[in-house]
Order: sequence, then structure tokens, then C-alpha cells
Amino acid sequence: MGSYLDLNTNLSEEQKALREGVHKFAASVLRPASRALDRMADPAQVIAPDSPLWEVLRRAYALGYHALGIPQELGGLGLTGLDEHLVLEEMGWGSADFAIALAAGGFPYQMVAATGNQELIEEFVKPFVADRDARYIGCWAITEPDHGSDTLMPGTEFFHDPRISGQVVATLDGDHYVIRGQKSAWVSNGTIASHALTFLTIEPSKGMAGGGVAIVPLDLPGVSRGKPLDKLGQRALNQGELFFDEVRIPRRYMLVDSAAYEMTLDATLAFANAAMSAIFTGVARAAFEEALAYSKERFQGGKRICGHQLVQKHLFGMFRAVEACRAFSRAAMVYNTQTLPPQTHYSIAAKTFCTEAAFEVASTALQIFGGNGLSREYPIEKILRDARASLIEDGCNDILELTGAPLLLERYGA
Repeated sequence: MGSYLDLNTNLSEEQKALREGVHKFAASVLRPASRALDRMADPAQVIAPDSPLWEVLRRAYALGYHALGIPQELGGLGLTGLDEHLVLEEMGWGSADFAIALAAGGFPYQMVAATGNQELIEEFVKPFVADRDARYIGCWAITEPDHGSDTLMPGTEFFHDPRISGQVVATLDGDHYVIRGQKSAWVSNGTIASHALTFLTIEPSKGMAGGGVAIVPLDLPGVSRGKPLDKLGQRALNQGELFFDEVRIPRRYMLVDSAAYEMTLDATLAFANAAMSAIFTGVARAAFEEALAYSKERFQGGKRICGHQLVQKHLFGMFRAVEACRAFSRAAMVYNTQTLPPQTHYSIAAKTFCTEAAFEVASTALQIFGGNGLSREYPIEKILRDARASLIEDGCNDILELTGAPLLLERYGA
């Protein structure tokens, strides 16, 4: 178990055991597999049938980690906001890419469960929860070739501009919707998912606000996929395009229509950004701990480098950043998982703060490693690459702040 002191003295023994169990899994399974997959030159190797990816997913599913957000009465873990933070921080500590893959993988089924529709729960949620072979894998299909972070701006004037609407359109045809269009290469789990929680345009005249949310089985006729994306970091997290060519889904698969779309997107943003803040608290902690351990082993100037004041200053600044990340991200996640409507600007602030802190801590850690930090023999360069990706994914931080600012002003009556 990591040596950090948890300042929450009210954690139950069950919560401590949960955290310790996830930490052991992250250390023994997620971290080594993530590093091995990172070394693969071709991203197609990462998702190949003989890839270590599949054994990791099967082991995670066996422990129920795929069903973190599914209620206990449906067979899931039914975790509280604090429980989820404990899990996601430890997973992020072990592997940001696997943490995101598992969180995104359960998202479609979590949303179906939230509808309370028993027919859909029987069709999708229960088989997912019972799965131990990673046959049911979800993805969140929202980003498009011409629409990225702008899809995540509910409540803004721009979001209602009728001149701007999404590229994946669903048209009602009797008892079915017909889906046409393309999702971009940034769909997490896109190349391996069995089901997509697909954010669609169903009323283009309402602009980006004229959307709907459907669960789409990806084995339907007309669905095809692009190749896995070759990218800088988080290489164990496969991402790729989804194409919809006259794909027909039953009308009941449309979980959210345009009347509730903006509210649903706001809640989704609050959940996703809070999860990212928890994961990258773990990434920041991993970078700090690697630098601390290295500083106690590396000799320069006749002593271990942790004995030099400048290194000590850097280490203390990193420690301070990690603790700030944990306090902020936990508070946002706990509050927004038990409050409707959520205070989404807190989740946005936590996501932007924690991801930027993770990148800064990783950069400082690499500096402490010196030249060795640039070598792939050491883990810190991967942590830095993984952290850099977080400033863009689940909403580019710059655009997220433009989304959060009006919410903040509204909160304070401006």
C-alpha cells in the first residue's frame, strides 16, 4: 500500500479494504500490463486476441471492477461517491489508460440502469454485470470529426445556435431510429466495444442542444470501425472511429430525447470530469512517489539527491499538489454523486486542476530523474505522456473552463 496519510479519519474498515485491494490489483496487474502495452509499436497489437489487454480485463471483470457504478440490487458494486474516488485514484495510480478504459466501459450500462427500464436492464445491464470474460464492453461515443469539446458546452449560447449541429444524426422511422454519420477517432474503447452510449443529433434545428442519447449494439448491420489510433500516451486505452451507415435501432434504445438532452449532458459532464479528477490525482501521486523513491537512491554531489535543498523543495511542492488534488477531487465527486442537479462547475474545476497538476508534477518528477527520466527504462516518461493527454480528453481544459465560467457566474448571481 502506498505510504500516503489519508486525512479522512472517518474511512470505514470496508473502505480501507476496498482501497487496499484495488491498490494491489493496480500494482500487480494494471501497471505492468500498461507498460508492456505501451511498448507495442503497432496499436493493433494492443487489441489483438493474444494481447495482455484481455487477461487484464478478464481479471478486472472477475473482481467486479467493471460494474463500479451499477447498483447492488442489479449485481454491481453500488459504490458511493467516496468509494468510487478511492477506486479511481488507485487505478489511476497504476494505469491511467486502464482506469479510463474500465470507467468508460461501464458507462453505457450505468446509464441504462439509471433509466429504471426493466426491459433494457434485462437486455443490457444484467448480462454486463454477470460477464467475466470482457465480452460486454462499453464506449462513450460523443466526439465527432468536426465536433470535440464543443459538444460539452451545455448552458452556453453557442450550444443553442441552430447553424451548428452534430454530424451523427438519428431520424425517427416508425418504431426505429436510423443513424447516419461518423464518430471521431477519439472514442475510448471504440475499437473493441460491444455497445456504444451514442450521443446523437435528433433535432438539428435546436443546434447542439437538439440531441439524444441511445445505446447502440455495435454488431448491428451498418456499423463499422476505424483502425486503433496511434498516439503519444495512454496507449493501453484503445481509441478509434465509429461509422454508422443506415443503422437501425428500436425506438426504445433511445434513452434520452432532446427535451432532456441538455440536462443529461450536464450530469454526464459532472460525472466524467469528477472521474477524471480522481484518476489523475492517482497519476500525480504515482509521479511524486517515483521521484521520491528515485531521490533516495540517486547519488550526486557526494550524497543522495534527496539531501539537496532544491530537490527537497521540488518534492514538497509535488506532495502539496497531490494532497490538494485529492481534497478537491474527492469533495467534487462526493457532492456531485449525491446531488441533483449537480454543481458541474466544481467537477470541471476539479478536472482541470487535477489534470494540470498531474502534468506539472510528472514534469517536475522527470526533472528530478534528470537524463534517466528521458529513458524508457524508467516509468516517469510514460507517466508524463499519459498526463499530457488528460489536458485534452473528456473536454479540452481551455474549453471546459469556458463552459464552467457561466455556471460559476450564475451560481453567484451575475
